Amino acid sequence: MSYKTNLLLALALSVMAAAPLSAQDKKDWIKPAEANKLLHFQIQGEYLAEVEDNGEQVRVGAQVIALSDKTFRSELFIGGLPGAGWSRGQEQRGNNGKIDGDFQVWTSDDGGEPARTRLVDGNLEVIDDAGNVQVVFKKVQRKSPTLNAKPPKGALVLFNGSAASAKNFERGQLVLGNLLRHDCESKEKFGDHQLHLEFRTPYMPFARGQGRGNSGMYLQGRYEVQVLDSFGLAGKNNECGGIYSISEPIVNMCLPPLSWQTYDVDFTAARYDASSGKKIKNARTTIKHNGVVIHNNLELPKGTPGKHPEANSPGILYLQGHGNPVVYRNVWVLKK
Repeated sequence: MSYKTNLLLALALSVMAAAPLSAQDKKDWIKPAEANKLLHFQIQGEYLAEVEDNGEQVRVGAQVIALSDKTFRSELFIGGLPGAGWSRGQEQRGNNGKIDGDFQVWTSDDGGEPARTRLVDGNLEVIDDAGNVQVVFKKVQRKSPTLNAKPPKGALVLFNGSAASAKNFERGQLVLGNLLRHDCESKEKFGDHQLHLEFRTPYMPFARGQGRGNSGMYLQGRYEVQVLDSFGLAGKNNECGGIYSISEPIVNMCLPPLSWQTYDVDFTAARYDASSGKKIKNARTTIKHNGVVIHNNLELPKGTPGKHPEANSPGILYLQGHGNPVVYRNVWVLKK
């Protein structure tokens, strides 16, 4: 069976020991221990496989996205996972799946024959009609290489999990013990600077689009870098890593919800003529999402909607409140 036929036209899972979801239980999951008990959360995630095509071994990445407690979407990336072997322009396949007994049956966007898999020891086994294993997709849990990065000498620690550091923000609130709630803004203002922060989106399988783990990181309160559960999506400017209304990320590096993720930012503020007050040079930024460059010395020709207009002055770090329980930790800034 070629990877260009049924093998890559479907992904499916069965998790025999998972707890079922009651029909009325459609809340947002923000505690990993609770979500880990759910069948559909266990199904969701990233996988890698090596498949043979015309005598050559081809790496294939898969992202499985829960769309309810019974339905799913999968994206297959020929060459590896986004940011780790696959980039925009390389081959990609999409599938829709649903639970069917002990398996899930998936139908390809290309209209190929449905296929199924089962989960064994955390890995996906693609099964043919006779029950034979054709290939194994191994589950992976990627972590940002800058996760838990320590602030360098001279950095201002805005939030480190303590109640005292939460006071560095207007409306700064601790939730879930030692995490910073969304909808707060730094009391300190910044010009040119480097920024590190870590964020976690909630698990909201029944939500869609901008209603799914929405927040935002506003540089100087003027330029929004979107925070959203965009796992498995195309990577638009209004999705995770996008600079709202200005630029989509080079690659969608969004990890599954309830994964800790990082933004590492190098920001140069706009410049203004001292006498006329007119802007003479646009702001620029380089941003890494989970350790991968998603904006490279990008020029920001304007501010983004939602907070403060551009101005010839330092600005705040604003962590947008959008009604979804997004949380932050390990936030520090090094002024340049």
